[in-house]
Amino acid sequence: MLSKMVKEKSFESLSNLGGVNQVASILDCDTKGGIRGSEADLGHRINVFGRNRYKKPPAKRFISFVFEAFKDTTIIILLVCALLSLGFGIKQVGLKEGWFDGGSIIFAVFLVVSVSAVSNFKQSRQFQALANESSDIRVEVVRDGRRRGLSIFDVVVGEVVCLKTGDQIPADGLFLNGHSLKVDESSMTGESDRVEVDEKNPFLLSGTKVTAGYGFMLVTSVGMSTAWGEMMSSISHELNEETPLQARLNKLTSWIGKIGLTVAVLVLAVMLIRYFTGNTRDGMGKREFVGGKTKFDDVMNSVINIIAAAVTIIVVAIPEGLPLAVTLTLAFSMKRMMKDHAMVRKLSACETMGSATTICTDKTGTLTLNQMKVTEFWLGKEAMKSDACSLELAQNLYELLQEAVGLNTTGNVYNSNSLSTSEITGSPTEKAILSWAMIDLGMNVDEPKQYCTVINVEAFNSEKKRSGVLMKRINEKVFHTHWKGAAEMILVMCSHYYVKSGTIRILDGEERTQIEKIIQEMAAKSLRCIAFAHTKAAEADGQVQEKLEETGLTLLGLVGLKDPCRPGVRAAVESCRNAGVNVKMVTGDNVHTARAIAIECGILNPDVDLNKDEAVIEGVQFRSLSAEERIAKIESIRVMARSSPLDKLLMVQSLKQKGHVVAVTGDGTNDAPALRAADIGLSMGIQGTEVAKESSDIVIMDDNFSSVVTVLRWGRCVYNNIQKFLQFQLTVNVAALVINFGAAVSSGKVPLTAVQLLWVNLIMDTLGALALATEQPTNDLMSKPPVGRSKPLITKIMWRNLISQAIYQVAILLTLQFKGRSILGVKESVKDTMIFNTFVLCQIFNEFNARKLEKKNIFKGIHKNKLFLAIIGITIALQLVMVEFLKTFADTERLNWGQWAACIGIAAMSWPIGFLIKCIPVSGKQLLPINQEASRIHKNP
Repeated sequence: MLSKMVKEKSFESLSNLGGVNQVASILDCDTKGGIRGSEADLGHRINVFGRNRYKKPPAKRFISFVFEAFKDTTIIILLVCALLSLGFGIKQVGLKEGWFDGGSIIFAVFLVVSVSAVSNFKQSRQFQALANESSDIRVEVVRDGRRRGLSIFDVVVGEVVCLKTGDQIPADGLFLNGHSLKVDESSMTGESDRVEVDEKNPFLLSGTKVTAGYGFMLVTSVGMSTAWGEMMSSISHELNEETPLQARLNKLTSWIGKIGLTVAVLVLAVMLIRYFTGNTRDGMGKREFVGGKTKFDDVMNSVINIIAAAVTIIVVAIPEGLPLAVTLTLAFSMKRMMKDHAMVRKLSACETMGSATTICTDKTGTLTLNQMKVTEFWLGKEAMKSDACSLELAQNLYELLQEAVGLNTTGNVYNSNSLSTSEITGSPTEKAILSWAMIDLGMNVDEPKQYCTVINVEAFNSEKKRSGVLMKRINEKVFHTHWKGAAEMILVMCSHYYVKSGTIRILDGEERTQIEKIIQEMAAKSLRCIAFAHTKAAEADGQVQEKLEETGLTLLGLVGLKDPCRPGVRAAVESCRNAGVNVKMVTGDNVHTARAIAIECGILNPDVDLNKDEAVIEGVQFRSLSAEERIAKIESIRVMARSSPLDKLLMVQSLKQKGHVVAVTGDGTNDAPALRAADIGLSMGIQGTEVAKESSDIVIMDDNFSSVVTVLRWGRCVYNNIQKFLQFQLTVNVAALVINFGAAVSSGKVPLTAVQLLWVNLIMDTLGALALATEQPTNDLMSKPPVGRSKPLITKIMWRNLISQAIYQVAILLTLQFKGRSILGVKESVKDTMIFNTFVLCQIFNEFNARKLEKKNIFKGIHKNKLFLAIIGITIALQLVMVEFLKTFADTERLNWGQWAACIGIAAMSWPIGFLIKCIPVSGKQLLPINQEASRIHKNP
C-alpha cells in the first residue's frame, strides 16, 4: 500500500493514512530521532518489507563463454578438418594410431577454447564486481537520535534519511521537513524540470537526485518495492563498452587477418598444385601423389592436412590475443587502481588518462586535507584571542552569533550521556565552525532552535558563495536575517559592523578598506575567510516576511579557517610537470587564498609565475573575455579563483578547443557539466556528491591529488603494456607467416604443423598477454610527454624492434629448414622438431625484449613482476613436455642435451640482437609537438 501510494503520488491514500506523521507512527519511527536501530528492530523491518537491493538478471554462465569461443570461424574450420582427418586416419591405419592427427588438433583447439573461455569468464566476473562496487552509495540516516553514515543497501523502511544537494535518494519515501528541497526526477520521468518537494508535494522517488536545498525523508518502501527497483532489475550491469584503443586494435586485427588469409590461400594453392603435380615427397623421398595409383583415402588425408596447415596459418596470423591483452590490461589495472584508491566507472578512461595534457583540479580536499579548523576570529578591525573571546563579547553579540552559527548550518551536534564529547556531523567547514562556537565561545548551538522559528532558508550554492536563514524569535514581532559565506561577498552586502562591546558602527570607505585588508592578510596566510552578517526588520501589519534581506546588513564577525595542504601534493604536482602535464587549480576561494595555496602546492612558481598578470585570474574576469581571448590566454592561466561551475566548464571547453586532453576533478553537483565535458572526469569519493560521481569516469576514493597522479601513471601503463604485447605478437605473426610461406612455396612442406602452430598461438595469445599486460607502472612513464590519441599505435621504435627480431627468426629458421640436416647432422623429423623448439624458445627470449621498448636493460624491475617470471617458467615447462613426452600428439622427436643447447643458443641470440638494435637511433619519436598534435586530434577526432 505504501509502495503504491508513493509511486502514484496519491494524496488521497496519504490522507486516508492520516498524513506523514501518522505514517511515521505506524512504522514505529520518531520523526526526529529515527528508528531504534537495534538488531532485532532492523531484522523485523527486513523480514516485513525486504532489503534495499534489486534483483539482477542472472550473470552469463561459464558455458556461454565456451560457446562464444567455439563460434570463431577459424576454430570451426579447424574442427571440421580435425574430424575429417580423424575419420580418414582411422579408416586408413585403424583406431589404434589413426586418431593421432585429428585428435591432436581437437585437443589443441580444446586448449585454446578453454583458456579463452576461462579468461573471459574471469574478466566478466571482475567487471560485475566493479559494477556492484559503483552502485554501493553512502547515505546519512538518523538512528536513535544520532546521525550516522551507512551503505544504501542497509537502509530499511521507517528510516529517517538526511538529504542534501547532490545526494541520490536511496529509497521511496515521504518528505518530513527541510528547506528549498528540489529534486531532479529525469531518471524516472524523463522530464528535466526540477521538482520542488515540500508539505504540498511530499513524495520522493528512489534513484532521483537532490539538486538544491536540504531536508529529511521517511523511507516507506525499499528494493524491489520501489519504481527504481523494478526498472533496475531489468538492466544488466555488464561493462561491455568498447574502448577507443580496443576499436583501433580491432581494425588492426582485421587488417592483419586479411594479410594472413591472403598468405593462407597462397600456401593452400601452392601446396595443392605441388601435391597434384607430383612435386611433394614423403620422408623416404618418394612422390606422395602418382596419378591413378594413389588411393583416394591417402589423397583425402593429404588434402585435409594441407587445408589444416593453411587454416592454422590464419589462426596464427589473426592476433586474437590483442583484444584479450587489452581486457587483461584493463582488468588488472582496474583491480590495482582500486588498491590505489581509484575506482574506474568507465573503461575508456584508463586509456584516455594516459593521453592527458592538462589536469584542472579542485583545491579543498584534493590539494588540501579538508580538515578545517578556525584559527582566527575578528570583530570589526580587532582580532579576538580564542581563550578570552567569550568573556569579551557583549551579550547581544553573543546571542546573535549563537543564532548565526546554530540556525544557519547544515551540520548537526549530537550530545549523548554516554559520550564525554559532542559528536559533530556535516561538511568540514560546518564542523569547524560548530566546533569553534562550542569550544572557543562556549555556546550551546542547539539552544536557538528552542526559542526561534525558521521561516525561510537559502541553501549554500557555489554561484553566490553564501547561505542564509530568515527566522523569528518566539513572542517577538521582529524578523531576523542571518547570512554566512565568503567574506568579500558578505562584506559587499554590509553597511555597518559590530565591535566587541556590541555597538554598531557605520562601514564607511576607510573602515571598509581596513576590513578588506584584514581579509586579504588572512587569505595570504592561506586561510579561508568566512563572514557572518545580520539584519532585522519589524513585522509589518501582521504580514509574514518570506524574502531574505540582501542589503544594509551589519557585519557580525570574520573567521579564518586553516586547511593544511596534503603531504605529498607538491611532489605529485612536480611529477605531473615532469610528465608534460599542466596542473591548473580551480577554486571558489578568493585570489589571495588561492595564490597562497598554489605556491604552497607548487602549482605557482613565486619567482616566475607571480610576475605574469595572467597566471592567476578570477572567474568573473575569465568569463568576461571573448572566446578568442580565452583560448589565447588559457595556456598561461595557472589558478582560477572565485570560480563558478560555469567558469570551470568554460575553462575545460577552452582547453579542449586549444587541443588539450583534459582531466577534471570535481565533487559538487554543479561540477557535473565540467566533469561530463572533460575527456576524463574524476569525482571525489568522500566529499563528492552522487551527481558528481554519476557524471565522472573515475572516482578518487581518498579525495587526494596524489591518487589523480596515480591514475595518470596507470593510464600510461595501460597504453605502454598494449604496445609491448603488440610488438611481441606481431614479431611472432610475421616470422610464422614468412617461414611457413617460404617453406611451402619452395618445398611443399610446412615446417610447423597445425598442432605446433596452435601451441604457439596459445603461448603468445594467452600466456604472453598475461605476462606483458600485467607489468606495473614505472617512473620512466612519467618522464615522457603525453601520448596523442591519434599518434600511431605502432611507433617507429616498435617497427625497429619488431622487424629486426622477425628478420633474425626468419633467417635462422629458413636456414635450418633447407640446410639443417647437413649443418646439424640429424634426420628430417629431428630437424623439424628443432625448428619448432627454436621458434618457441625465440618467442620466450623475445618476451623479455618486449618488456622495454626503448631501454637496453630489459631485466630492470623483473623481480617485482612475479607473474611474468611464473608464466615464463610455465611456458618452458610445457614446451619441455611438448617436445620430450608428446611425440605423437605434437609430431616431435626427443632431443638430446646438445640439440637442446643448440636451440637455446640460437634463441638466446635474440637478447644481444635486441641490445644492439636499440643502439640505432630512431628519428621523430614525437611526430608533432604536443599541442599541435592535440590540436590536430581536436579538429579530426
